[in-house]
Amino acid sequence: MQSENCGTSEFPSNVRTVRAPHALPLLGHVVPLQRRPLDFLLEIGHHSDVVEVRIGLQRAYLVCRPDLVREVLVDSRRFDKGGWIFDNLRLLVGNGLVTATRDEHHRQRRHIQPAFHHSRIDQYVGVMTLEAVTATARWHAGVPLDMAEAMHTVTTRITMRTLFAADLDGAVATALQEALPIYLRGVYRRAMFPIRFPSTAPVPGNLRFARACRTLHGVIDSVIAAHRTPSEPVSLLDALTVSRDPDTGQTLTEGEIHEQVMAMLLAATETVASALTWTLYLLSTHPDEEKRLQAEADRILGDRPPTLSDLPHLAVARRVLNEALRIRPPAWLFTRVVTCPTNLAGIELKPKTTLLISPYLLHHRPDLFPQPERFVPDRWLSTSPLYRARAAQRGALLPFGAGNRKCIGDSYAITWALLVLVSIAARWRLRTVCDTPIRPVPKATLGTGRLLMIPEPRTPAA
Repeated sequence: MQSENCGTSEFPSNVRTVRAPHALPLLGHVVPLQRRPLDFLLEIGHHSDVVEVRIGLQRAYLVCRPDLVREVLVDSRRFDKGGWIFDNLRLLVGNGLVTATRDEHHRQRRHIQPAFHHSRIDQYVGVMTLEAVTATARWHAGVPLDMAEAMHTVTTRITMRTLFAADLDGAVATALQEALPIYLRGVYRRAMFPIRFPSTAPVPGNLRFARACRTLHGVIDSVIAAHRTPSEPVSLLDALTVSRDPDTGQTLTEGEIHEQVMAMLLAATETVASALTWTLYLLSTHPDEEKRLQAEADRILGDRPPTLSDLPHLAVARRVLNEALRIRPPAWLFTRVVTCPTNLAGIELKPKTTLLISPYLLHHRPDLFPQPERFVPDRWLSTSPLYRARAAQRGALLPFGAGNRKCIGDSYAITWALLVLVSIAARWRLRTVCDTPIRPVPKATLGTGRLLMIPEPRTPAA
């Protein structure tokens, strides 16, 4: 017996709905979603509010209008985390905060929220700055380096230091840094593809992924087992260990802590690395914007590293990062699942229907962000002719999601991205080796792929 309708859209039903063309028998639109997903999303989503797509034999709906996207993300009772991306992720990383369904997420978030209170994030600033300065001090003038790899190394070390409050010994840290990229690539292949392919066959890729999984799980288990919480929590792991449910007083089990740590490694390391890599690339191809950022770093920092008190004054850096997150959002596609018979702006949806949300699509809508392919940090100034005050308010900018499922670590990620960015701007210019524009590579996050850049030292202006 079908359950009663659990709600309807608060918006009128003047929704433009179309079916995506060129669905293949049995496969539907799986091929373009895998081979050229960004182009495919822009092609089908620019002129419609909701687009019906086929995932194999199943129907799914790409939600393209910001107000409808906001409704889906805010109303977790009708639209829960699910669909093939999160269902697959749950099998790979467990049922941590990133993948948990509504009720479980509510319980977990009450445990974890104190770990990301702004007072705790403030405590991590010194570690974040130290790792940024230490890593960039190893660069050699004129010697090309893969900036994607360099940023991944920095973010991995910051994650480990803030998560575990200790510098892991050399062998363990090296093993973790080597395993994490392999693990993330494997997670992408298994989570982002709507049709599952055999993942247990003893082929090289599967064997590498299995070894990376064992390494990561082994490191996390050993750190948790050896962990002793200090009288005053100083790390995210400390905060997870001592947290108690405000209603029941229960603490997280060791297995639950393990899942949360895995989720943080997955969510924090790759997303911030991708955001920083894109920001540095975009600055290198827009020298005027690069000079403005350097001038701000010189004026505020001089010849010292950034501190907590500098963060409110980094106005140019914030606009630069905000624009990079708009034009190249790390989370470029995610899913929600309908939990009960419901109506979304006139469209009747059955339970278990998958909804697709693409921040990349929203961020490239010219009606919301004029000249969307241009990197213009000042579009976020109210005096800019490109400024659209209502765009962000209506949910068009979604680098961290929205609603109660918005990334719990958004302030944590922005803080460390700003610190790394201004630390680099104060000491280095970066030039790309290749003159060909870098195209985004959609994987677990929206990356650059291999990106060779030449660092040139600079001295802060007086």
